[in-house]
Amino acid sequence: MAPLRVLCIHGYRQNAISFREKTGALRKLLKKHVELVYVSAPLSVQQANTEEVADKQNDSAPESGGDEDPRGWWFSDIKARSFNAQQQCEESLGLDESVTAVREAVKDQGPFDGILGFSQGAAFVAMLCSLQEQKLEPAFGFRFAIIVAGFRSACTEHQKFYNSPIQVPSLHVFGLEDRVIPDKMSRDLLPSFQDPQVLIHPGGHFVPAASAHRQTYQDFLKRFQ
Repeated sequence: MAPLRVLCIHGYRQNAISFREKTGALRKLLKKHVELVYVSAPLSVQQANTEEVADKQNDSAPESGGDEDPRGWWFSDIKARSFNAQQQCEESLGLDESVTAVREAVKDQGPFDGILGFSQGAAFVAMLCSLQEQKLEPAFGFRFAIIVAGFRSACTEHQKFYNSPIQVPSLHVFGLEDRVIPDKMSRDLLPSFQDPQVLIHPGGHFVPAASAHRQTYQDFLKRFQ
């Protein structure tokens, strides 16, 4: 049986290479079943400001750990070209370029069975599924989504993505000790999906891949095998 091909969307201040390194345990856990393909966001992120550094220090497995070429999928602060998941904003910067980057990845490296995102990347995956559902991105054909430490964007212009429940089958993964994206933010995204499946782990801000989680991932994925 051919493995499922999954496009992986990294977190803010990561890139394809660093996210591949951080998800080594997941690749090992699912190796017979899934081929993970990584894409970098098009937006370059400036050096961490004090707020972002604080995030990093609070977490045992930071989203922003040691990346040579930090990238992002959109900025919530247009002037500062920075992002904070809890920042209320009217408009964002860069989302269109990011959708284009995913469209090109699908064209050049696809087709993909599913899509996986982490943190800002997970919030972006929800938006991509919404675009697919509205038939605005005919190239996308994702049959499932895995959303790790996801959240609803606090940006006003993004609320259009949450108007009706997304039908794409989804597995939502979040940690009870996550200090970067508190689990309440991840729970708030659940109603945006029809029949979301949930994997809750006791840890922080990372993609969990302990043997205890294998069954949940495999049970979810085998529907698409």
